[in-house]
Amino acid sequence: MAWRVLVMVGLLEVGWTVGLKNTEGFTRLWPSVGTAATMVVSIGLLGLAMRTLPVGTAHAIWTGIGVVGTVALGMWLFGEPATLLRLLCVGLILVGIVRLKLMA
Repeated sequence: MAWRVLVMVGLLEVGWTVGLKNTEGFTRLWPSVGTAATMVVSIGLLGLAMRTLPVGTAHAIWTGIGVVGTVALGMWLFGEPATLLRLLCVGLILVGIVRLKLMA
């Protein structure tokens, strides 16, 4: 159950990170409210997952999912570059996430 929560929390991190872009520096009310609410839920559920998962593993996987998802959405939604080196780095993060999961 904790692993499922951790994956969901990682996806929430993607949501609030992309949401930060839409707040325009917290100058837009509703995107700011949505982003802040998603942050609170994300941190709360991360704490729930950490009841049974090692803190380092949980945090690394949470941020790893967030990084990979945010980079992918940045490329898709905001036209950020998808260079070979950038994709290779994202691939290395994915390998790290999988290895941490297998070791836990």
